[in-house]
Amino acid sequence: MNTTRQLGRNGPVVSAIGLGCMGMSGMYGPSDDQQGIATIHTYLDGGGTLLDTGDFYGSGHNEWLIRQALAERNREDIVLSVKFGALRSRDGRWGGNDTRPEAMRNFLAYSLQRLGVDHIDIYRPARLDPSVPIEDTVGALAEMVQAGWIRHIGLSEVGADTIRRAAAVSAISDVQIEYSVLSRGIEDAVLPACRELGIGVSAYSVLGRGLITGSRPQSAADFRAHGPRFQGENLSRNEALIGQLGAIADELGITVAQLAIAWVAGRGEDIVPIVGSRRPEQVTDTLAALDLTLDTATFDRIEHAVPAGAAAGDRYPTMAMADLDSER
Repeated sequence: MNTTRQLGRNGPVVSAIGLGCMGMSGMYGPSDDQQGIATIHTYLDGGGTLLDTGDFYGSGHNEWLIRQALAERNREDIVLSVKFGALRSRDGRWGGNDTRPEAMRNFLAYSLQRLGVDHIDIYRPARLDPSVPIEDTVGALAEMVQAGWIRHIGLSEVGADTIRRAAAVSAISDVQIEYSVLSRGIEDAVLPACRELGIGVSAYSVLGRGLITGSRPQSAADFRAHGPRFQGENLSRNEALIGQLGAIADELGITVAQLAIAWVAGRGEDIVPIVGSRRPEQVTDTLAALDLTLDTATFDRIEHAVPAGAAAGDRYPTMAMADLDSER
């Protein structure tokens, strides 16, 4: 695949694979700061440019970690994508979403401070706030663009109608949303809407939160422990699907992670996979997927092995699913 892609008609040019930084701040259990910094350095040294984070990852820790990792790097070589609006309590519990313009300005000020930068390249609400019209949220973001605090406006986990309403207010670079061989819901309405409007897609959970690579939650501190796809009969059925993917990867002489990444990247030049990593060796494996281009026969084999809708269980627990505009 090409080493760079543009996020939408009006978005930035980024490396063809982005780095998801969430797991470096405890979402999968205890994390190590020095290992996280080394992971970011490995990604950047390998030609990566797109770092994805959220101000609520580790309640701000993730942004601080990225600041440490970028201390001696050229800021203009890096595209920072930051999500905001998801509220957390001191004990880490989720407390809804807040995208009121006055709250957004506060979130942005803290993110700029923690990251140690004077602007954020892509700024996006993590979820749709049902109490705030998307027009108000995007309007406030457009003012931030005019002020020079952010460069581009993104969205996350929103449906086609919301995308159209947002795009009528201001240019949208991309929609960040889950997309993988196991999660293909965006193909019905979200992806067509993005393509109609010239909006890119940054696809997260490309590896199914580690489900595809064999990673499993080891404690209740790992948020995946509550995920339906990792539980009981669902897990058994999903592992059978993944076994078929593994067989295809083995025949091609690549890892199943590389196969899954190449599958997402191969769905369109307007899609940028965001691959989460916690260790340098994971990044090395991820970036090797840049050398892959799957042929039609391989896509057909994957489609036969894991057709759309084959995964067992929702991608989030029930309450979290209810929070997704993209699932309505």
